[in-house]
Amino acid sequence: MTAPKVTGEAADEIRERAPDIETLARELAAADYLVDEGLATSLFLGVRLPQPLLLEGEAGVGKTEAAKALAAVLGTPLIRLQCYEGIDAAEALYEWNYPRQLLSIKLADASGASLSEEDLFGPDYLIRRPLLQALEHPGPRPAVLLIDEIDRADDDFEAFLLELLAEAAVTIPEIGTIRATHPPIIVLTSNRTRDLHDAVKRRCLYHWVGFPDAARELLVLQRRVPGVAQQLAQQIVAFVQRLRQVELYKQPGIAETIEWARALMQLDALVLDPAVIQDTLGVLLKYQDDIARMQGGEAARLLEEVRNAARAPA
Repeated sequence: MTAPKVTGEAADEIRERAPDIETLARELAAADYLVDEGLATSLFLGVRLPQPLLLEGEAGVGKTEAAKALAAVLGTPLIRLQCYEGIDAAEALYEWNYPRQLLSIKLADASGASLSEEDLFGPDYLIRRPLLQALEHPGPRPAVLLIDEIDRADDDFEAFLLELLAEAAVTIPEIGTIRATHPPIIVLTSNRTRDLHDAVKRRCLYHWVGFPDAARELLVLQRRVPGVAQQLAQQIVAFVQRLRQVELYKQPGIAETIEWARALMQLDALVLDPAVIQDTLGVLLKYQDDIARMQGGEAARLLEEVRNAARAPA
């Protein structure tokens, strides 16, 4: 199942801004988002087919940033729906403006005018939420719709999204089906805290976003934290890469690497040492069991391994 195609002037503008995978990758890099060939290909296909793109991966690997960077490259708004347990159509799609409806009823009563149900439940009384905002975006280029952390929502919400993902349309009982004139570019993200339904996956392209290798992580760090000393940046990346090999409840992502570098710069650290690592573990690790595992000399041992690796001949 594929979403309706972007046609006309909008399609021409999309082709101009994303003519091929290499150009899209360069433009994303110019927006400080570095992609490997696989992710660049998935984003390109999501834009050009178009088809919803599901990005799965650990928290902090840059899934949300991918949608933000894509919107910046295409020069179009990013419309974000943050999912959570219990989210429903009222938060995601629309709700009725009841105070305005009541006011209209009172004014009609006062003036003796008639007011039908169709009058009260029309587009003028809709409060548009992110999904409807994306469908009704006037263009000329389609909006980027980010449905973030869909794994936090429940099965009923996934079922609710199927029409949107397949047809770029939604049905409002009192109004009917609303179809996008400029079908949005849809990016869904999941931290894989639970499995998504097959019906959602069948409607999407899929890409797993893993942790970057050391070279890419160093490039990202230097772009996102200007002014970080070269030696410190290299030590930070090497330590985080080694830390990810330890069995932890939650491994640090690239977002934590960036925040750790910023914290160390605030502390005027020029190089890593066991004391500063111990004092700032809470920037890297978010669970007490993980922090406890790194205490008592374990962090110092990892740092020594990193130093030995750096001194070893290539």
